[in-house]
Formats: sequence, structure tokens, C-alpha cells
Amino acid sequence: MVDGKPVNLGLWDTAGQEDYDRLRPLSYPQTDVFLICFSLVSPASFENVRAKWYPEVRHHCPHTPILLVGTKLDLRDDKDTIERLRDKKLAPITYPQGLAMAREIGSVKYLECSALTQRGLKTVFDEAIRAVLCPPRRACKA
Repeated sequence: MVDGKPVNLGLWDTAGQEDYDRLRPLSYPQTDVFLICFSLVSPASFENVRAKWYPEVRHHCPHTPILLVGTKLDLRDDKDTIERLRDKKLAPITYPQGLAMAREIGSVKYLECSALTQRGLKTVFDEAIRAVLCPPRRACKA
């Protein structure tokens, strides 16, 4: 249920490995919304939004709305995770950094969630549905 209405949601999780780069776009036609996800505790994953996922999605589906989603929210404040990142001279992705990336790629929303704790998870799917049912003017399909 979203906004008091029953909704049927189908999800396709596509493989990110380079071996699938030519096959993956075959699953894109008729996609109503893309959730581009990255790990909040992996700067490389975050950079792949800009370098790989956004360009690929926009190339194949220039008018389909995108939601940018930071995952593993529970680990952003985890001491062991922070220490491991610090040892590599890295840090978790902050909310303002995620929001800036969302603006850069023209995402209709920026959200963060944790599958482990379920924090923010329902909101991710609710907002994905809303992006399809009530698309922003600039994201309307031709």
C-alpha cells in the first residue's frame, strides 16, 4: 500500500560485473523507474554512480526517473567500518555528498536505507512507486 492504494511492484536487480555490460541494457526497456544504489561505506561504489550507472541508464532510458539510494546506512556510524576506511584514507559517504550527487545526475529523490535494520527501506520503495505514479514534470516520458 502506498498513499492508501494497493500497488504491485516488480523488481529487477541487474548484475554489475563488466561481463554483463552488453546484456544488462536488454532488461531496461519498459522500465518505469531506476533505483541507482551505492554503498555509503564504499567511495568506489559512490563514484561508480557518476562513472558507470548514471551514464548507462541515461543512454538507454533518457526520460525514465532515477532515484539515488545510499545503502548500508547502519555501517556509516559503525566504529569498525570507519576504522577500516580510515586505514585506507577514506571515509563513509555523507548525506550532503549523496544529495549533491543526486542533484548532479538529476535524480528525483535521494534516499538512504539499511537492509539490515530496515531503516528507510519502505520509504525507498514508496518513493519509487510515487516517481512512477506522480512523475515530476521534467521526468515525464515522451
